[in-house]
Amino acid sequence: MNRPAPVEISYDGMRFLITHNPTNATLCRFIEELKKYGVTTLVRVCDATYDKAPIEKEGIQVLIVDDWLNLLKTKFREESGCCVAVHCVAGLGRAPVLVALALLECGMKYEDAVQFIRQKRRGAFNSKQLLYLEKYRPKMRLRFKDANSHCCVQ
Repeated sequence: MNRPAPVEISYDGMRFLITHNPTNATLCRFIEELKKYGVTTLVRVCDATYDKAPIEKEGIQVLIVDDWLNLLKTKFREESGCCVAVHCVAGLGRAPVLVALALLECGMKYEDAVQFIRQKRRGAFNSKQLLYLEKYRPKMRLRFKDANSHCCVQ
């Protein structure tokens, strides 16, 4: 399967890397991509198709998506400028939705978040995911006031 290349999404002090799901055969190249972007945390939004041990050996924490927004709040506070990678199978659906939720929680409008991600990740979001994002009502869980007016406290 021909999968899209990883893309970085940066907004208001947050950095994300949306990528596809690696296999054990492509893991070395995948790890190099993560390191290139300075990823310290990888969030998995699909069933495991690879051994996470080689990734963790490189100092990258591998998590299954559980409490996405609390994870981001903690990561961006504790590690200013860090990059959180997130993947699903192809990096076109669930992973971009999670990044969009973070952008919405920072105060970005739905249409702007979708366009912002699609500029770098063509084909992101299906119609059900778009409907979900359109109806989503953020509680501004990633919105804080700090000296630099960043979305997340640095």
